[in-house]
Amino acid sequence: MRRTAKATGAARAGSEKEGGSRKPNRRPDASKPDRPAPFAALTQTELAPGLYLVATPIGNLRDITVRALEVLAAADLIACEDTRVTRKLLDHYGIATPLTPYHEHNAAEARPKLIARLADGAAIALVSDAGTPLVSDPGYKLVREAQAAGASVTALPGASAVLAALTLSGLPTDRFLFEGFLPAKEEARRARINELKRIPATLVLFETGPRVTAALADLAAELGPRQAAICRELTKLYEEVRRGDLGTLAREAAQADEPRGEIVIVVAPPDRHGGLAAVDLDALLRQALDRLSVKEAVAEIAAVTGEPRREVYQRALALAKERDHDR
Repeated sequence: MRRTAKATGAARAGSEKEGGSRKPNRRPDASKPDRPAPFAALTQTELAPGLYLVATPIGNLRDITVRALEVLAAADLIACEDTRVTRKLLDHYGIATPLTPYHEHNAAEARPKLIARLADGAAIALVSDAGTPLVSDPGYKLVREAQAAGASVTALPGASAVLAALTLSGLPTDRFLFEGFLPAKEEARRARINELKRIPATLVLFETGPRVTAALADLAAELGPRQAAICRELTKLYEEVRRGDLGTLAREAAQADEPRGEIVIVVAPPDRHGGLAAVDLDALLRQALDRLSVKEAVAEIAAVTGEPRREVYQRALALAKERDHDR
């Protein structure tokens, strides 16, 4: 079974005005209105059954690939977080594919129905409200079950707030960790930031307007004066990227009005110039040696701190001998 995105009346009319001949086997699809100029010229697309992971714009509706539009138009069904948000995108391009909600609150109930549709040979597109699906949404469970059921799964890459913010931040991009949203409560948030403290990579976090001031204050308290960037309204008319050390950004946020929408915070990695203090390394190794072998403890701490494995191993051996002697 294959699905086809029908050519539109607008595209056919344009070809006839230019002297092109209309193919007699192409008939208008009454269920799909004429699409505006950005979509009218797209070629006919045949879509095989399966699950399609389609990246959508993070703000500017033009930030979507031709392939993504073809798949959205040809699919039997589009599973989305918020039908109102996705409908706005589809209306912009004159796409009338049916929508069904799929989000964290209904995923357990909706997922079996989608898997059943896939088993029947449907072509289903999965989208998030903005950006690449499965990033900070429950889509991975649908992908896992679709694959387990033998369905084809295809990714259509595109817009990503994570990568857009990372590249705009001016901070190191060779190694980064996407953390997503920090915990909402202060104690849990500070504990998590402390766990992230020694990771030798740029950190990328999502945050909401109401919580960004508290999050920046806790980041400054736990991570010190690291350089950071706050990115909001990415790809939109009022896109804003503010850069500075965490303390300064936290103070500025406390004095400003509450920002709207979701925000991406990018934080520089720890300064490795002077190396990790010996006392800190010893403390981490002692904790690891209480539950792991020397080899396992060295592997874990070297990965977390970025310290040379050989130096970590030598220190771990010394601490293990001290521990055994004390016993």
